Amino acid sequence: MARRNRRESLAMDLTPLIDMVFLLLVFFLVTSTFKKDELALLLKLPTVEQGTGTEKKIENLTIELSSDEIAVNGKKSSIEELPTTFQKTDKETLINLRVDGDVKYTRLVKVLDLLQANKLENISLITDKEK
Repeated sequence: MARRNRRESLAMDLTPLIDMVFLLLVFFLVTSTFKKDELALLLKLPTVEQGTGTEKKIENLTIELSSDEIAVNGKKSSIEELPTTFQKTDKETLINLRVDGDVKYTRLVKVLDLLQANKLENISLITDKEK
């Protein structure tokens, strides 16, 4: 019996290599997209010779309410002066209400009504922890 020499050709399997090429291609496409977004933020802004200043809005408003006095940001005030203060206040301003435990409910309701009339809704009530 004659033996036939079968020789298998030694060829490299290209499937893993093709997979890596596609992965690298996807990686570079994604990162180049992010790079374009960064370049979009490099702006050359126009210059202005003159401008008008705007009144600085109050960022935080603290109202302290006792049984006979009111203080706004540490300065004594009255209920009659509150509407003008609230009109200058921005809608996103955080309003801290510190109310004494002995204050009548109607006095607090007046302040809350003034806040609601000026559409100021970002209100927090400040309390102390019980010991």
